[in-house]
Amino acid sequence: MWIADNWTDYELLDCGDGERLERWGKYTLRRPDPQAIWSSARDRSETDIDARYLRSSNGGGKWEVYSKLPDNWRVNYDALSFNVKLMNFKHTGLFPEQASNWDWLRQNCDSQTNVLNLFGYTGAASLACAGAGASVCHVDAAKGIVDHARGNQRLSGLEQAPIRWIVDDCREFVKREIRRGKRYNALIMDPPSYGRGTKGEIWKLEDDLYAFCKLCAELLADVRFILINSYTTGLSAAVLTYIAQSIYGERFGLNSESRELGLRAAASGLVLPAGASCRTAKGKITE
Repeated sequence: MWIADNWTDYELLDCGDGERLERWGKYTLRRPDPQAIWSSARDRSETDIDARYLRSSNGGGKWEVYSKLPDNWRVNYDALSFNVKLMNFKHTGLFPEQASNWDWLRQNCDSQTNVLNLFGYTGAASLACAGAGASVCHVDAAKGIVDHARGNQRLSGLEQAPIRWIVDDCREFVKREIRRGKRYNALIMDPPSYGRGTKGEIWKLEDDLYAFCKLCAELLADVRFILINSYTTGLSAAVLTYIAQSIYGERFGLNSESRELGLRAAASGLVLPAGASCRTAKGKITE
């Protein structure tokens, strides 16, 4: 498991009873987590939290706020800064377990790296690469999310970094880039389990991931690295390795390694699983 242990502005205080208790800067949130099915180590009193996301019996849910929270606030990870806020579907605009991948990306980027980041969300991976000198093309289908990512760029002091911000369906964008003869030497993708593109295109991970990875291979040359993330609980880390190795390993002479991502709970020492990632590159992936 790759564990994000280098945070100061974020902390998983505890997890259990189907929820996680987290500190984001100076604010404490409680959110649902389907993986945390064991008993919590802490008192479940609501007096120590600023907000809690409550699921609805008919799907979805809402945030219940117990203190005067700002609309958004800043958290830092090394030289990177992000705006977090209470968003729909229990989200905050940042996945803290991905910090272990940001570290790996920065180690593998320099001024000769040309990164395509698909389903790029609020830009954390794009900023990690750009901060290490890479040029980045960041693609997401939601304009509001890309605007959020641009805000994170300004907050991180990377306004002059070479990042192209694209609002588009990722599959359609990749097809157009292939027709244009565009090439990248690094690829990141963080596809949703289920989603719709800007024109209503349906995306379902189990049905579409393999074909999409094959399509993306047509955009790659002199490959430095590939990172594929998955939050689909039914898709094991090993499946990501098989996909990456069968498509990219054989074609570009690369090695793949997949692991779960995790966050360590301060109260219990347990590591909460939080999705999986596949890292593909030349040589040994994990030293």
